[in-house]
Amino acid sequence: MSSNKTIAKNAAFLYIRMLLIMGVTLYTSRIVLAALGISDYGIYNIVGGLVAMFGFINGAMASATQRYLSFDIGAGDLDRLKKTFSVSLSIHIIIALIVILLGETLGLWYINFKMVFPKERLSAVNIVYQFSLLTLFWNIIQVPYNSLLLAREKMNIYAYVSLLEAVLKLGTAIVVIYYGNDKLILYGILTFSVSFIMRVIYQSYCRRNFAESKYKFHYDKSYFKEILNYSGWNLFGALSLVGKNQGINIVLNLFFGTVINAAYGVAMQVQAAVTQFVNSFQSALNPQIVQSYAGGNRVRSLNLIFLGAKFSFYLMQFLAIPILMNVSWILKFWLGNNVPEYTISFVSMSLVALLIDSVSGPFMTGIQAAGNISLYQIVVGSLNLIIPILSYVLFKLGNDPLIAFIILIGFSVLSLIIRIVFLKRFYLFTLFSFFKQVGLPILYISISAYIVSFFLNKVLIVNSLLNMIVWGGGFVMIQAIIVFLFGLNSSLRIRIVGLVRNKLKF
Repeated sequence: MSSNKTIAKNAAFLYIRMLLIMGVTLYTSRIVLAALGISDYGIYNIVGGLVAMFGFINGAMASATQRYLSFDIGAGDLDRLKKTFSVSLSIHIIIALIVILLGETLGLWYINFKMVFPKERLSAVNIVYQFSLLTLFWNIIQVPYNSLLLAREKMNIYAYVSLLEAVLKLGTAIVVIYYGNDKLILYGILTFSVSFIMRVIYQSYCRRNFAESKYKFHYDKSYFKEILNYSGWNLFGALSLVGKNQGINIVLNLFFGTVINAAYGVAMQVQAAVTQFVNSFQSALNPQIVQSYAGGNRVRSLNLIFLGAKFSFYLMQFLAIPILMNVSWILKFWLGNNVPEYTISFVSMSLVALLIDSVSGPFMTGIQAAGNISLYQIVVGSLNLIIPILSYVLFKLGNDPLIAFIILIGFSVLSLIIRIVFLKRFYLFTLFSFFKQVGLPILYISISAYIVSFFLNKVLIVNSLLNMIVWGGGFVMIQAIIVFLFGLNSSLRIRIVGLVRNKLKF
């Protein structure tokens, strides 16, 4: 199977996964919010956020592991691939132990002495925190296996197991409704159980199907140092990303309490669900970007980056714009009467930031494929860390919670510009060619999205599920035609028409 067909097939598997998981996840969130109540839901969101702060190491290593595995596959070096996996797993075991140590010291101190929550929930919060740390422990050790599946482009298996995980989480939410004296504690325990089951499944499949996944301890000092050096800068980048998202969450808690954290938690749920829509495409594309670079084909790697940037925005607007334009009705339909204050504004502004960030994904993959990421991570990571700090200062001056999201949008634009500049260091292209191939098509589609949305709002009022389906379906159909006509170059249009004709046999 050709590389382009592999990308298409893997993207199809991931989109099926994404659509099913998105529906299950959003429904699960509604059940959990109703079962726990706004205050306990806010508590779980902030506790989970603190655990995620220790998990920034996990995110950095996941990106580094997949990059090195994909690079070895692209270079055709099976022996090095085996060593890379074993070294990565050793590092992850060490990281998991370090994270537990940090969680049981700094994290425990913050939970008991700094976090704002009803004092009668102290015992429940500590129990949930312990199970959240155990969940994080298993998730860290699982990373090399997930990364190997993606590097090997076994997206169908990844999709099946992820769907099972979503179904188990739905089952967890249903159990919480009907059982348990303290539903917050029960939810924490069941969430840990799901993560443990996922760890066993991923490990079992990889060991049966990939020879390189059979762990053998390797101590190659120079190779350890190489991966740790790359991961160290990725670590800073991941820390800055978590600092941006969870830092805002913590600052909101300090100034406005757990009810605002509940609103932020709902916005992050929507953001996570919508992000999956683009991540499914980018996850299918990323291994080919890295493998093309490793194989010396930088022209193809750059073409995939530009194509990925455009399509990521196109795909994001298909989902983000209908939600953005009908957010009030959607939240009421989803959460009933349990919509926390500020949720509508938080969701709307986070979607605007996501539309900007969607273009950056392939750029980040291209920069990481080159391997020289130190200066890039310092610059972009520092910008991310400024956001919660600046939010804190502005909250101190009396601003309302929305100011954090205004800052977030502004810094998303600035980060995109910086990523374009860094990409030029590793690939040969001009700013004019970037604007012509990526910037101009995105501008056309952005203008058309506004016009189509304005027209649909004039002719259709969304006050029912049927109207929402008609509105969303109409937007996607009209925008898909506009993307085909104005968002693609002529050669790609010809290839798509030829593919459709072959499938339809005429």
